[in-house]
Amino acid sequence: MTLVSQKAKNFISPAILPNGEIINNFNLYEYTNKKNIILFFWPMDFTFVCPSELIQLNRAYEEFQERETSIIGISIDSVYSHNAWRNTAIHQGGIGPIKFPMISDLSKEIQQSYHVEHPQLKIALRASFIIDKKRIIRHQSINDLPIGRNIPDLLRFIDALKFHEKFGDVCPANWISGKEGMKPSPEGVKKYLTKNFKNI
Repeated sequence: MTLVSQKAKNFISPAILPNGEIINNFNLYEYTNKKNIILFFWPMDFTFVCPSELIQLNRAYEEFQERETSIIGISIDSVYSHNAWRNTAIHQGGIGPIKFPMISDLSKEIQQSYHVEHPQLKIALRASFIIDKKRIIRHQSINDLPIGRNIPDLLRFIDALKFHEKFGDVCPANWISGKEGMKPSPEGVKKYLTKNFKNI
């Protein structure tokens, strides 16, 4: 189900925070006040592709912070499993200290409300949502379980969103920060294609 352009559903759930504190009432909207959000789901702790994704997001944490974007991760594991995974060394299959909250969705209500539940296994698919400051979902992607997501493309999308919000221009195929945008008009299309046709 496509959720892009719809308001993101808030939730209150147990979580482990970056400082290791475990709380029972993490509130998505309150925690991410006045920031964009990367909301991502992974299937389960202590699995295979998952640690590589969380480690990569953790490494990019400051880059997302510079873009006024919070990272929030969710799986169906308990906060105690999250804590054990955080306290397991990377070379032993763990993820080490993580700089963003890890939410526990034991009831599976959050993954169901975002329509990312695997139909047979009842765990989350590899889903990512970009939510703007007005709490509108501007991007979603869902990978099947064997395929890890591309973290630089999440950064690229945040850059594109900020570029559009600042200038009103739209971002053509393969746009990256520093490249020219396109005026959303017939004349804008003609001008952009004339100038950039060979580089598209």
